[in-house]
Amino acid sequence: MTIYIVDIEAVDTRYTKQWKEYLPKQLRHATNYNVEVISGGDTPQATTPGAFLNFGGTNVYKSKQLEIIGEKFCNGEIKDGDYFLYTDAWNPTVIQLKYMAELLGVKIKVGGLWHAGSYDPADFLGRLIGDKPWVRNAERSMFECYDNNFFASDFHINIFVDAFREVGNYVGLSTDKTKVQRVGWPMEYLDKSFEMYRGMTKKNLILFPHRVAPEKQPEIFYDLKDSLPQYEFIVCQEKQLSKNEYHNLLGEAKLMFSANLQETLGISWYEGAIVDCLPMVPDRLSYKEMAIDEFKYPSEWTQDFETYKLNKKFVVDRIINYMENYKDFVGHVQKQRLRLKERYFSGKALYNSIAK
Repeated sequence: MTIYIVDIEAVDTRYTKQWKEYLPKQLRHATNYNVEVISGGDTPQATTPGAFLNFGGTNVYKSKQLEIIGEKFCNGEIKDGDYFLYTDAWNPTVIQLKYMAELLGVKIKVGGLWHAGSYDPADFLGRLIGDKPWVRNAERSMFECYDNNFFASDFHINIFVDAFREVGNYVGLSTDKTKVQRVGWPMEYLDKSFEMYRGMTKKNLILFPHRVAPEKQPEIFYDLKDSLPQYEFIVCQEKQLSKNEYHNLLGEAKLMFSANLQETLGISWYEGAIVDCLPMVPDRLSYKEMAIDEFKYPSEWTQDFETYKLNKKFVVDRIINYMENYKDFVGHVQKQRLRLKERYFSGKALYNSIAK
């Protein structure tokens, strides 16, 4: 058996760069199978503003991957029992993969890791494309191509499945236990990556580690910055930081803030927890199941900018409490880190599913 990783293009400031380095090694170690990466070459262009990849360049990248896959079928390299792991399930080439495998009679298995899509109305694709028939049907087709659809949170599974419900009539995605699985993302390397940033001297620093996009509500963070001049507020994306510079900021910061309206996992707040940076997150989205009570605030405080203004005093008071009593919360953030590490950022369940 060979495991083929059909990867997502690497962006230096995102986890995708680390996955290129670490995921093949981790899969080989966990499964003892041969692992081969199908790459689309160099990462094309900078990311589209406010997004997580380049919407033109990503299709160039995927097209090159499809060409490699097609050549492997033509050369007879793909064998019965091989497994294709798409590290971004939103990849239409999986349809052509299934076309080739089934028409050529090669019995493969396919898994995909879902990150986002138009099925989430608060996501970039959901905002710009919505539920147009072409995209909703494309997402359903990709879902059906995968033997294993992997999601990192129960919240993500629920919004995905709910998007395919019609009023009074469930349209029927296949949702058996192997078809849909909640697994941790394969990021066990993060603990070691952050060793040198642990124990840094903390500053009165508050971070916004998210994309500057409407679904992340940066305007709330900007308003808090004006209201709390005793603290330093940094929007990380605006600084165009290297990975090392970003990790240094996490090591120095006491708090990271979220008013997100879209989040199905949230890697940055786990990275922060590793280096004792306290998270302040709304009691909604994936945070609801992932965060311990000490770090969740009522969702209605930041449901939009107007409700934030009505509840601003509560938000400000909570921030001041975290900042001025930081040491009282260090034990809690270490508990939070372990919860995230064990349930959401370990690839063990993913590797076991593939190995079966």
